[in-house]
Amino acid sequence: MNLHEYQGKEILASFGVRIQRGIVAHNAKEAVDAAKQLTAETGTGWHVIKAQVHAGGRGKGGGVKLAKNLKEVEEISNQIIGMNLVTPQTSAEGKKVHQVLIAEDVYYPGDSETNEFYMSVLLNRATGKNMIMYSTEGGMDIEEVAENTPHLIFIEEIDPATGLLGFQARKIAFNLGLSGTAFKEMTKFVAALYKAYVESDSSMFEINPVLKTSDDLIMAVDAKVSIDDNALYRRKQYAEMRDLREENPIEVEAREVGLNYVDLDGNVGCMVNGAGLAMATMDLIKMAGGEPANFLDVGGTADAKRVEEAFRIILKDPNVKAILINIFGGIVRCDRVAQGVVDAYKNMGDAMKVPIIVRLQGTNAELAKEIIDNSGLAVHSAVQFQEAADKVKEVLAE
Repeated sequence: MNLHEYQGKEILASFGVRIQRGIVAHNAKEAVDAAKQLTAETGTGWHVIKAQVHAGGRGKGGGVKLAKNLKEVEEISNQIIGMNLVTPQTSAEGKKVHQVLIAEDVYYPGDSETNEFYMSVLLNRATGKNMIMYSTEGGMDIEEVAENTPHLIFIEEIDPATGLLGFQARKIAFNLGLSGTAFKEMTKFVAALYKAYVESDSSMFEINPVLKTSDDLIMAVDAKVSIDDNALYRRKQYAEMRDLREENPIEVEAREVGLNYVDLDGNVGCMVNGAGLAMATMDLIKMAGGEPANFLDVGGTADAKRVEEAFRIILKDPNVKAILINIFGGIVRCDRVAQGVVDAYKNMGDAMKVPIIVRLQGTNAELAKEIIDNSGLAVHSAVQFQEAADKVKEVLAE
């Protein structure tokens, strides 16, 4: 579950991470009021207006701008709120901006130069350990840094059995070239950031940039945070932060009816039970010359109601030219699935406008094939993997 910048900063602040302070506004009037409040609380004279959408690269798309007075706060907020923001991480249509973050200016003059760093915390799946990835090249796309100057990216792995150790935080501060007060502040920042990552059950914290201010404070100027969906049952305060407007509407609908669905760009819809079989089915579609339009795991039940819900979800994608149902009858009997497919097909009537290939293997597979073949419906049955692949190829060629 992705969060907005202001939500990520709220989590960081709750664990003692210093952040660039800000107030969310939904219209220009709220933006001006927020700017006045920030000035009263922080003394900031300028304000940064930041579009709040689930995408990086907002500044490149015109979603982050500096306002030097209240009139500019109002004008810029009016421009950003309601716009379709296009960034390198959005589609060509972009994402509609519903709110902005009015943030304090933290690039104030002082005794030393400001410095920007990059820092993220995530799981290294290859080693089974958490890692802190960091660089002196903050404010830039980390992909560009990795490609052009890979020696400027450092990684510190943390054993989950011991947690972040003091020497590791000091090593990070040293590699970033810090000393004195800034060095001590960075070690505190790293420790608090790692604690926030672990105790919020996040899958990623990305701070770009981490800023060393002119008076040697260390703070998070941005925050890109993803919470592990599987942990939301014990992090209910974070579950309330979910912004469904930012998510794929088909995936949202599928989640509400209990289906595990991920939208893809292909032309063959998939309906499968079990994640491993679903991945194999997507490979099967590729080998047959098609492209999977989705990942959909219906789970251990596949009665008529559930199959019909899955059909309706898949058919919301206008690119779908065929549907492949691939069910292993272990927990659920194949004949029951076959009857569910037939009943769902009849219930949907004219809504079924694409060919369907059904492969059922396992308990009562032969009986299931008979049910499909004798249904009188435009449904193609298959028993073997290759047979299903051939039928997918055949219907796509029509």
